Amino acid sequence: MSAERMRVAASSAERAARAALSAVTEPGDDRIALRMRDAGAEATWRAICRGDDALDKSRVLRRRAEHVDGAEVLERAERLGIRYLCPGEPGWPAPLDDMAATLDFGERVPPPLGLWLRGEGDLATLAEWAVAVVGSRNCSRYGERVASDLATDLALAGRTVVSGAAFGIDAAAHRGALGVGGPTVAVLACGVDVPYPASHAQLLERIAADGLIVSEVPPGSRPMRAWFLARNRIIAALSAGTVIVEAAPRSGALSTATWTQKLSRETLVVPGPITSALSGGCHKLVRDGAGTLVTGSADVLEAIDRLGAHAPPDPEVEARPIDALPPTHSMVRERMRAGALETVGGLAQRTGLTDDAVETALGELAADGWVTRDNGGWRLGSTISPAETHT
Repeated sequence: MSAERMRVAASSAERAARAALSAVTEPGDDRIALRMRDAGAEATWRAICRGDDALDKSRVLRRRAEHVDGAEVLERAERLGIRYLCPGEPGWPAPLDDMAATLDFGERVPPPLGLWLRGEGDLATLAEWAVAVVGSRNCSRYGERVASDLATDLALAGRTVVSGAAFGIDAAAHRGALGVGGPTVAVLACGVDVPYPASHAQLLERIAADGLIVSEVPPGSRPMRAWFLARNRIIAALSAGTVIVEAAPRSGALSTATWTQKLSRETLVVPGPITSALSGGCHKLVRDGAGTLVTGSADVLEAIDRLGAHAPPDPEVEARPIDALPPTHSMVRERMRAGALETVGGLAQRTGLTDDAVETALGELAADGWVTRDNGGWRLGSTISPAETHT
């Protein structure tokens, strides 16, 4: 066999071993990461299959391994149009290599064995200018608006918005980037082919079409509670900095801030009302000196560039469609609630405009897709501003 063909065979075996390991091990396992670094994927897989006490004293992993074939996992993914990307391969994002460097220290951030990808985007390119925007699932209207507007502005500045596709802040961030045609990456705690949450199936389809869906667990995997915290380290590692928009003191979003700090990346925090428990965790980060307060995309970009990141090429000056709306139309649209069926009378009361003025504005907004008529009332339409998107 030629040297070139031997290298291809070794690469195939390495990929199969990594795919198999991703199906039986827990994401972010320190022991697996250290063994992988010291012995490689194939040796680590063989150790699990034979029952290595140092890795698997309970034999849980070995029992799982009895039903897994790495090559079959890869073939099944390929049939679904899902790619598997291993460290060192073309398209592997350089920022993730910082994770391996932490294995020699106490504050470890175990690197993924590989990443399953859904979508046509190039992860290395997307990660080059990435910023994470995360926060509470049960967010306020204020947090939702801030996350969406922030993601919109970051996308217009040439940045990739990275988040976790969860309810609340995550979804608002993704939609904010998508609303202006910007790239966005969703890192999931389940298989990239599993729509979770189920109501975000359409959102995930849009992300796959215009950006990328990423996971370290194989296709078909249902989410596990611990996997959400583990996936947050990948969100942090892919990004030059992480923006926490809203997070209560015990919010899972704060784990992303912890991973960000372990990777010596910038933790950026949006302030909220002092009366809001949803911003309590954010305020504590700032109070403890663990986060930098930011109030907009300019602050975020300044903080990231302070760490030595090079600014992306200046984007073309592009006015957002929402900015071109006449004041009356903008006022009517701003007062419409996402998901609600609005009436002319109700909008007139909230805006202070006459019924005729509201009716005229709605008719013209409908012509451009900003609103739609439905069951005798009006709803926000497909041209909805990301700021008004309800998750």
